[in-house]
Amino acid sequence: MNRRFFITLSYDGTAYHGWQVQPNGDSVQQRLQEALATLLRRPTEVVGAGRTDAGVHARMMVAHFDWDGTTDLPDPGSLAYKLNRLLPRDIAVQDVRPVAEDMHARFSATERTYHYYIHTAKDPFLQAYSWQVPFRLDFKRMNEAAEVLLQYKDFTSFSKTNTDTKTNICDLRAAYWTEIAPGQWRFTITANRFLRNMVRAIVGTLVEVGRGKIGTEDVRRIVEAKNRCQAGESVPGKALFLVDIKY
Repeated sequence: MNRRFFITLSYDGTAYHGWQVQPNGDSVQQRLQEALATLLRRPTEVVGAGRTDAGVHARMMVAHFDWDGTTDLPDPGSLAYKLNRLLPRDIAVQDVRPVAEDMHARFSATERTYHYYIHTAKDPFLQAYSWQVPFRLDFKRMNEAAEVLLQYKDFTSFSKTNTDTKTNICDLRAAYWTEIAPGQWRFTITANRFLRNMVRAIVGTLVEVGRGKIGTEDVRRIVEAKNRCQAGESVPGKALFLVDIKY
């Protein structure tokens, strides 16, 4: 009888080509699968709750793997400890737990939240995980524009083209900027699902609003165009964190 297990982990994505296994680059999924294969003494595939891009981090990622029950599985608590002994310092497992067979790390998730960090003054201690913007931004206008996004479901304008996604419909539930320290801002965005590159494209578009290059009604026009070329440039991945997944 197969048993399914959820792994909760976090990682610094700086050194990786994203979550998903890549033919010519290191990935978080590959490192986790290699560690599991060593401990379980067989190839073990893990399925993640999402596919973070190159350089993007996760304070919380969930992945599942299946165990066929032919041999005893190590105690989940000790498995988490042993995985951490094998994994590099930039990947940490918080929990391994059994779940129902029909639970799926990706498809059973009902909500995901990302944070994006911006700072407006040079700071050597923020450079690795925040994007320095060298121009003044009007965050009040950026929040007004972010509220416009909540009125829509189709986010084609903020998605990478030529993906294997069957639909670009997302249930966006929150999108707002918060000043967390003088000159330091955090964008919070929550939805049931996200498209490839969606958060970084949205932030890039909102920054255009903050610079005064476009207005709130332009954001509405961009969304309704359903054309990636209409939206702003993608911002750097180093300042983006997957922070929460709900089931």
